[in-house]
Amino acid sequence: MALASSKSVIRQGYICREIERTVRVRIKDDKAYLTIKGMTVGDTRAEYEYSIPVTDAGMLLDTLCIRPIVEKTRYIVEYKNNKWEIDVFEGHLKGLTLAEIELPASNYNYDIPPFIGRNVTNDSRYYNANLALNGIPSD
Repeated sequence: MALASSKSVIRQGYICREIERTVRVRIKDDKAYLTIKGMTVGDTRAEYEYSIPVTDAGMLLDTLCIRPIVEKTRYIVEYKNNKWEIDVFEGHLKGLTLAEIELPASNYNYDIPPFIGRNVTNDSRYYNANLALNGIPSD
């Protein structure tokens, strides 16, 4: 992706995938994380992330995570002083590309880059945990 300032290869899976909470294991390049997320309220939710050994993450992905595992390449694109994360999916989600911006507050104003398509912020079908289980939505 020509506009990207960096890219990372990500492999992630879910130990728990419920409306009220998700527990995710992720290997991102040569680092690994355990992430616990609360229920989404509007465009926000509680999130706690912890570094874990890559070997532990690999074992969790191989043995405890719900199938299928999510595989994607994340590109970082700077646009008008904001950092966009562009995820290009592989495996069973191949063909899907999603963009995300982390906002400092819900009422934060930002410009949408010309390469962004439809806004799916409040469409839970596009949450990674739901994509992992249900595949690409058929809109």
